[in-house]
Amino acid sequence: MDEHVRVQICQQEIVKLDLQIKAFIQDIWQCEGPPSTLHQLNQDVHDNIVQLKTTIQELERIATEQDQESDKQTLLQDANNHRKQLNSMQASLRKANLSCQVAIEKREKSDLLEGSTDVRHRSQTGKEALAKSAKSITENMMSITRMMATQVKSSEETVNTLVASSQQVGDTQDEFRSMAGHIQSSKKLLTKYGRRECTDKLLILLALVFFFATVLYIVKKRFFS
Repeated sequence: MDEHVRVQICQQEIVKLDLQIKAFIQDIWQCEGPPSTLHQLNQDVHDNIVQLKTTIQELERIATEQDQESDKQTLLQDANNHRKQLNSMQASLRKANLSCQVAIEKREKSDLLEGSTDVRHRSQTGKEALAKSAKSITENMMSITRMMATQVKSSEETVNTLVASSQQVGDTQDEFRSMAGHIQSSKKLLTKYGRRECTDKLLILLALVFFFATVLYIVKKRFFS
């Protein structure tokens, strides 16, 4: 990639991350809680700071690869300015977090004081809600137990059906083996009878030849002797 293009990409990425970090810091200044929201904002800004540091390091690496000393010094100066700006944003981030945490603590104390007058009422309501929840859970558990019992019974019936089917399959296989044995025996008998029939035909043919030869011999003796 051309060096000029690489420098432009780094500069654009730095500007984008810089704007995102400033936007997150502004959100932290305006954050009213809860603490989980503040934690998520800090996580987002931390991820962007890590990316910004990596991009600045990439810009410094490109600067060291420059052939012209003037270009090198210019890029290094830009990287240094970006680092200073990053340090300034980190300081602003710490102030924003401190201000937000103080505001959240004040709000929590205020809510605690306002809610102290109806603690007993909420406690009673909580107990009733807990009792209803426990009753609902118990009913759900009983329903689940009945469903599981029905499922187990259905599974037993399915297993019994499979066992019966397996036995029928085994019996059918035995019958097939027996039929195969009978078919094999019948095949052997048919083959034997076929050979016997050929032998019988040959014997009959030889007998006829012998008979006609005898007749011719007798006729010859009587009429030509």
